[in-house]
Amino acid sequence: MFRVSCIQLRSNNNKVYNLKKTEKLILKAIKQKTDFILTPEVSSLFSLDKKQLLRDSTSMGNDIYLKGIKKLSKKYKKWILIGSLIIKIGKNNLVNRSVLIDNKGKVRSFYDKIHMYDAVLSKKESYFESKTFTSGKKIKLFKLPWGKIGLSICYDLRFPNLYRRLSKKGSVFLSVPSAFTETTGKKHWHTLLKARAIENFSYVFAPGQAGKHCNGRKTFGHSLIVSPDGKIIKELGKKEGVITVNINPKLPIKLRKIIPSIYYD
Repeated sequence: MFRVSCIQLRSNNNKVYNLKKTEKLILKAIKQKTDFILTPEVSSLFSLDKKQLLRDSTSMGNDIYLKGIKKLSKKYKKWILIGSLIIKIGKNNLVNRSVLIDNKGKVRSFYDKIHMYDAVLSKKESYFESKTFTSGKKIKLFKLPWGKIGLSICYDLRFPNLYRRLSKKGSVFLSVPSAFTETTGKKHWHTLLKARAIENFSYVFAPGQAGKHCNGRKTFGHSLIVSPDGKIIKELGKKEGVITVNINPKLPIKLRKIIPSIYYD
């Protein structure tokens, strides 16, 4: 058994403010005797303005938010997944990057969001991430001390083949840090997360952004941890906070032996 925490934030367009808030919630999770902490998508910088993102983003080596979380990870000897950072990879190129830090404060892996959220929800609400970000090209999984985790971000959730590929490569945990819109979250969030868990007999860790942000965008919240059989183990509402649960890494393997569906497609 080990303990996992999902942090729910309402990030804004100020990295220093977001870092302080994240640190406070990480310390709260540590008090709950957690082993592995996950934060939401765009934890460090929440903005729809590409000019601002280009101005305030840096390379990974220079990112102040990442530096702060690495220090905390090393000090308290905790594994931490930053749901995503906005990272500059060229003068005018940005990626939405999930970053995994070990309990010594070292970056062990990262994943660039593959599927860009380009959607017109209504006349008043539309999103075109492909105009701002460069899409990732590779799936990523990493062997944690408790088992392999497959990395993803938000809109990836709607592409089940991604999670099947990760599970076939041995993932028993799936991370889905998100900033799901309130509009789509009400309709689809719980169902999609439960489906990905059941389809692959994997734990799903889904920390989310929550509430109305400084740019007017509303995110759904409801951070979840879902068991491999689709049961919601714990859930947050719409406020910032932390959920922490016990995880049995042997359960996915047990369920896959009973119903070995992931091996036959």
